[in-house]
Amino acid sequence: MADLQLKGLGVALVTPFKNDKTVDFEALERMVDYVVTGNADYIVVLGTTGETPALFPDEKAEIRKVIIRKNNGRVPLILGVGGNNTQAVVNELKTGDFTGFSAILSVVPFYNKPSQEGLYQHYKAISEASPLPVVLYNVPGRTGVNMTAATTLALARDCENIIGVKEASGNFAQIEEIIKNKPEKFEVISGDDSITYPLMTLGAVGVISVIGNAFPMEFGRMVRLCLQGKFQEALPIHWRFNELFNLLFVDGNPAGVKCTLSALGLIENELRLPLVPTRMSTNEKIHKLLESLYTPSPDELEDRVRNNSPLFN
Repeated sequence: MADLQLKGLGVALVTPFKNDKTVDFEALERMVDYVVTGNADYIVVLGTTGETPALFPDEKAEIRKVIIRKNNGRVPLILGVGGNNTQAVVNELKTGDFTGFSAILSVVPFYNKPSQEGLYQHYKAISEASPLPVVLYNVPGRTGVNMTAATTLALARDCENIIGVKEASGNFAQIEEIIKNKPEKFEVISGDDSITYPLMTLGAVGVISVIGNAFPMEFGRMVRLCLQGKFQEALPIHWRFNELFNLLFVDGNPAGVKCTLSALGLIENELRLPLVPTRMSTNEKIHKLLESLYTPSPDELEDRVRNNSPLFN
């Protein structure tokens, strides 16, 4: 899908679990409806926030089917396809069925700690094998290695179907260099909710978001205002979310957002080991902050969640 637009709010969708730790497909369908009707621009399936390393192959296959069916073509779907065994990723891309998806998101190889030349060759092989456009994903805090601006730009220039990068390095100088020197059709996407606003003032085109699971309408409004150049209107929304940004990640992702989604009545607060729910102190702070953002009656909250009305203006 060469004309895929990466601008706006992408939501890195959670994988809901039941109390017995099995995948809660009913809640998964509810989440798809919630973010799509909340005006998310696209959904990332089986990414980091989806706890993909803790899922079995048959579960991943069923999650893909359920999301494709429930989405029903309403927004583009981007599939997480990555790893630290290049040939295994290449084989998956050559043999897999990617019907229903518009692009893949592929993380920098983790644990191996490849050189920059190794990263270039890894993504070049993925680019040559992929039947879909490729979005790079640089997240050194998880992978143990940073993909430099020079490597990202070389891939952007040399591989036509590499169409963007999700940048979660937190290195403003590096991200600004990519934005300044990138090819015209290559897009830079924020990989951190908390710095989406400042990155968009520099030229990033949106975010692949965690907080968008819980607040697609509100956070999406900030992103769209930034795309329109209305930064003064967007800034109060950024500030309003500032404390929640920190709380969502203090005990790891997706523990914070699952706690939030549970408080909103959308999913159970369940994760799979080695991840565990937020500490009680964090849980209490998140609940208290949600009450300060918006304090509805239980019936009103249920109605707003069901109809995906804004929880605050």
